[in-house]
Amino acid sequence: MSNEPDIDPRIDSHYGAFIGGTFRPANGPTFAAVNAATGAHLASIARCGAAEIDDAVKAARAALPGWRATSYEERSAMLLKLADALAADMPRLALVDALDIGRRLSETTLDHMIANAQYRYFAGAVLTHEGFGRPIPNGYMLAKREPIGVCGQIIPWNVPAIMVAFKLAPALAAGNTVVLKPDENASLSTLELARHIAAIFPPGVVNIVPGTGEEAGAALTAHPGVNKLAFTGSSEVGRLVSVAGAQRLVPVSLELGGKSPNIVFPDIENIEAVVDNAVFAAMYCNGQSCLAGTRLFVHDAIYDRFLEQLAEATRRLKVGGPLDGSAKLSGLVSEKQGRRVLDYIDIAKGEGARLVAGGKRVAVEGSEYGHFIAPTVFEASNSMRIAQEEVFGPVLSVIRWNDHETMLREANDVRYGLAAGLYTSNLRNAMETADRLEAGSVWINHYFNLASGSPFGGFKESGIGSEYCRETLNMYSHLKAITVQTQVNPPWFVG
Repeated sequence: MSNEPDIDPRIDSHYGAFIGGTFRPANGPTFAAVNAATGAHLASIARCGAAEIDDAVKAARAALPGWRATSYEERSAMLLKLADALAADMPRLALVDALDIGRRLSETTLDHMIANAQYRYFAGAVLTHEGFGRPIPNGYMLAKREPIGVCGQIIPWNVPAIMVAFKLAPALAAGNTVVLKPDENASLSTLELARHIAAIFPPGVVNIVPGTGEEAGAALTAHPGVNKLAFTGSSEVGRLVSVAGAQRLVPVSLELGGKSPNIVFPDIENIEAVVDNAVFAAMYCNGQSCLAGTRLFVHDAIYDRFLEQLAEATRRLKVGGPLDGSAKLSGLVSEKQGRRVLDYIDIAKGEGARLVAGGKRVAVEGSEYGHFIAPTVFEASNSMRIAQEEVFGPVLSVIRWNDHETMLREANDVRYGLAAGLYTSNLRNAMETADRLEAGSVWINHYFNLASGSPFGGFKESGIGSEYCRETLNMYSHLKAITVQTQVNPPWFVG
């Protein structure tokens, strides 16, 4: 392809688990990493299980005393060193992700930029992660932050670079050691990240064990040597992780699914601009995002004009291979995901939703193996499955509204509560609606308006805890109270 970048991805033929600062040989069962667009074999990856998880936890436990004893300044310096190394290697790592998961190279490059910012953010945030204290009679009370211990972390396939940074940066900054399991559909860039970790961090501080959820994931969540669990993925698997944590009484943080409302008021000043952002909200990352604004509520007064422009805008979006710089959408991660999205499109038609645009698989020359879905728009009602369930593909449900109370009730009438958006030129509309939306993040006049330090976490079935912000450090630390008196009290108890 003429538009392929002049970069060598330098992918190894085999990858084993990264334990104790070194890669193990990929002996035993493996699974294949394949180019999501072409089907070409990229690498064989060890399909690890309970034995490798046990070794990784032991390595993390052995490294824990030394790592927790490091100063905040030392941890901060190492995170900054990692960020510098990843920034220098960013073009290659972004290409590895584009090949592995099939998303546009420009998108995976942005993923790595966001991830890099997370390492830098927590390198700074930890320096202010203080406890608190106050005088007490004849002394002083001190509450100090201490690391929890060994953290078991499991991440999904859609944005691997970001997901790794969301998990590693706060855990390491707070003084914990980590055993991380990447998704079997997107392990390559995480294993390549391990090379930089090996050059910067002490052995055993970070361990990466590839494998399936049923094998490596289950072994990690059940391991008695793990002190905290952190998971990003589906609500269904999140429940299993919660049960595993509850059985051993260890803290669990979850970032789960979403079916986010995006609301258009009739007072918007520029329909074209709002259409553009609404399409971006639903279609970015090929819709494979828990944050995607997949339920678009448009006011009746502008509905017909808005829908016409929306349909035309989606038809203009070019679908192409991950290395096609002119494409705005690329392929889904796998055949399984492609079939899932097409099944939901059929379900929507069967329920009576009106197909406005898209709704079919697209053939991309040179990438016939990949599953490319045309950007799809339905007119739907909020009760339909297409508007209630997470599709994880480029599918948008448009819902007409004219009564503010009814619209708010429907916007909140879903089991998720991760994010929401709205567009209005009226400050009262903006703030009153934002206050009443049941979502962890509400973006006014610009969807996906994430900034480092902005809490990211969901209500209801969208998760437990907040990532992306200073509060995340609290999820990876315990509070210990220490009280000091200047002298022992006079005798009073024995008499």
